[in-house]
Amino acid sequence: MTILTPQAPLSTGYGPRTTAAEILAHTDLTGKIAIVTGGHSGLGLETSRRLAEAGAKVILPARSLQKAAEAAASIPGAEAAELDLADPASIDAFARQFLDSARPLHMLVHSAGIMAIPLERDAAGHELQFSTNFLGPFRLTARLWPALKAAGEARVVIVSSRGYRLGDIRWEDIDYRKGGYEKWAAYGQSKTAASLFAVELDRRGRECGISAFAVHPGSIVTNLSQYLTDDEMRGMGALNERGQRTFASYNDERKTIPEGAATIVWCAASEMLRGKGGVYCENGDIAELIDAGASNDAPRPGVDAYAVDGKSAKRLWSVAESMTGLAFTAD
Repeated sequence: MTILTPQAPLSTGYGPRTTAAEILAHTDLTGKIAIVTGGHSGLGLETSRRLAEAGAKVILPARSLQKAAEAAASIPGAEAAELDLADPASIDAFARQFLDSARPLHMLVHSAGIMAIPLERDAAGHELQFSTNFLGPFRLTARLWPALKAAGEARVVIVSSRGYRLGDIRWEDIDYRKGGYEKWAAYGQSKTAASLFAVELDRRGRECGISAFAVHPGSIVTNLSQYLTDDEMRGMGALNERGQRTFASYNDERKTIPEGAATIVWCAASEMLRGKGGVYCENGDIAELIDAGASNDAPRPGVDAYAVDGKSAKRLWSVAESMTGLAFTAD
C-alpha cells in the first residue's frame, strides 16, 4: 500500500542560509551515480560539484556538448553528454547511451530549464517552456526508468519554483494555441507542472524504490534570467541602483547559488527523506501546506494545495503521455 508523505515540515534544523556543502558535509555517496541536467552552470553545476565531492559519479548533459565538457573537466570523474530537453530524439539518444552502459541510476536531478521567454514552440508545436521544463523531464525519466529501478533505491529531484504561483495548468489550452500568451503565466504553468510531476511520479515509483521530490531553490540570479529586461530584474529585487545584478541575499527568499542548491542535494541524498517523497520542498525541509484562504503574496513560504494535488497530478500525467506518445508505466 502506498503511504503518502504529509506536506509538512520535518524540523530539520536547516534554513534559507544553509548551503549545499553543509547539507552533504557528512554524507558518503561513494558508488552512487547521478545525472544532473543543466549541470554545466548555475544551480546544476553547484549540485553536480557537491554530489561529486561526496563521492558520487556525476553525468552532466547539456545542449552544448562543449559547455558540458568544460564543466565536467572541473569536477573529478564527471562525464559530459549532449542533451536537448525540447528534442525527443536527443532525449532518447542520451537515455539509450546511458542504458547501454548497464549502470544503475541512483539520482536524477532535473535542474535544466528556461524562464519567461517570448512565445516559442518545439518541433511538435508545444509551448517551449512547458516542453522544456516538464515534457522533456517527463520523457527523460520514462526512458531512464529501467536504470532507476536497477538502483534498488533511487530519487528523482525536479526543480520547480515558487513561480508556480504565476500560473496553474491551463487545461483547455496548455500550448496557448488560442492566443493570450503571457511569458510569466506560461512559466508558472510549467513550474506547477513540475511540482505535480513529482507527486504522481512518486506514487508510481514507490513500489520499486523510486522517490520523487519537487524543489523550490529560492530566488537566485543565474543564466535563467537571460531573457529578462533590467526593469524586470529591478522589480524582482535582483538589480541594484547601480544597475548591477545582485547575488547576495537580502532576505530569506533571495539566495546565493550555494544556498539555492542546498534543498536540491538534500532531496537527492538526505537520509531524513528515506521512504518519503511526492512532496514540495524548500529551505532544506518539506514545505508547509498553505491554507486555502491565505493571500497569494510571492515571498510567502509554503506551497499551495493546487501545486501538490493528487487528482491534478494524475490528470497531468495523462496529458503528458498523450503529448509525448509515451505509455509511461512503473512495471
